[in-house]
Order: sequence, then C-alpha cells, then structure tokens
Amino acid sequence: MRILIVSDTHKHNDNYFRVLEKEGQMDMVIHCGDAEGSEYLLQEAAGCPLHIVMGNNDFFSNLPREIEIEIENRRVLITHGHYYCVSTGYELLMDEALSKDFDIVMYGHTHRPVIDKNDDIIVINPGSLTYPRQEGRRPSYIIMETGKKGELGFTLKYL
Repeated sequence: MRILIVSDTHKHNDNYFRVLEKEGQMDMVIHCGDAEGSEYLLQEAAGCPLHIVMGNNDFFSNLPREIEIEIENRRVLITHGHYYCVSTGYELLMDEALSKDFDIVMYGHTHRPVIDKNDDIIVINPGSLTYPRQEGRRPSYIIMETGKKGELGFTLKYL
C-alpha cells in the first residue's frame, strides 16, 4: 500500500497535482489540514480515499478536528496540531496520542517535516507543499509504504 501524506496546501494546489503526477497512483491520501476549502478538488484529483482534517486556516469548515484510522493494524491519529501547541514542539501531541494507545500520529501546522520513529510511537509531519519553513524551504511531502509483512516505511520527499 502506498499512502501520500501532505499538509498545509493553503488552497494553492499546483504542487499537490505535481506530486500526484510524479508519484503515480496512490492507495490513500492523508491531508493534515489547511486546505482552505479545496477538499473536494483534492479528493477528486486523488483518485483514492482522502482523509483530511481541519486546520487553523480552514475557517467555517465542516472537516473534523481529528480523525482516527487504522493502517496495517496500527492505530493512526491525524490532526493539524495547532490545538497541541506543535509550534513549540510535538511532545504534548505525542503524549496525548500515547495516552490513547495510538501507534502513529500525523500532524501539520508547522510547515516543517518530521519523521520520528521511536519505540513507543511514530510521529509524522509532511511539512508544507505551499509554504515550507524548514532550511532550504523546499515543498515537502511523505510517502508511506506498507510491506507484505506489515512493515512500514516513510520517505520524506521534496519538489
């Protein structure tokens, strides 16, 4: 299974379309918030299930604040992160996810990519496809791949 993880597209979707074209067919797309009303366009372009949460710039949105899904028998929490003060670090979010027995937590908001695999939980932030803030400021996303035996791989990619 191949899963595209993106965030913070902020209604500027050209890079999202470029990633879909570059990466080919996905089995699932996860968007960690701040689509700013583009969720239907993003879903149509994906051609597969899209899981998307509300970000701090998704004003008047009916999107959920958080989503819980299962991938390869692992519990996954998807949130934008701003309710967990992730701009100062993701420890609060990680603690909350651990307290609810999640195996993976995915978030956005900071526009800085993170892949942190430790013994207790996997923390994922794909960065931003529109307004990257990490050193080099290149638009980023993550491809998650699952193996035949349930193993997980996460690859940070840049446009």
